[in-house]
Amino acid sequence: MTDTELRQALAQLKNGERSALAEIYDDLSTPIYTIALRITGSRVLAEDAVQELFMKLQSSPPPADIAKPRAYIFKAARNCALDMLRREPVHESTEDHCDIPAPEREDTSDITAALSMLPEEQRSIVVLHINAGLKFREISEATETPLGTVLWRYNKALATLRDILNGGIS
Repeated sequence: MTDTELRQALAQLKNGERSALAEIYDDLSTPIYTIALRITGSRVLAEDAVQELFMKLQSSPPPADIAKPRAYIFKAARNCALDMLRREPVHESTEDHCDIPAPEREDTSDITAALSMLPEEQRSIVVLHINAGLKFREISEATETPLGTVLWRYNKALATLRDILNGGIS
């Protein structure tokens, strides 16, 4: 779904056409879930974040004239995932812990573990860029962080991930 199509679907949603929510869900639920899972590290919390986001979209759709609707929705997804983390007590559960493969690779457990070692502000930039496909300028707008800081954190995160994956940090 292009930004124009997404804008149209949001306008339809604002006008009460609930079928537009299904279109948005079909197109964006997987990347939103992936973002939430990478942030929360929990399948249950990620599912709750996705559900909360779409309930919010249904009850209070954003204006259809927003410049970058995908960035807006991914920012909302990130915020829902962070809210889930804040609300949930910390617990260790092996059955709930995140260990998902990315579509391009079969075994990414090392990458998932390495991502979990990054500070939140670096991890969310990597996730928004790689999983959500946002450009750095869109990430800057979505996270309300200066573009230079986003670029610095992304490069720092990649260097840290390289070190972790090459056995330099544990």
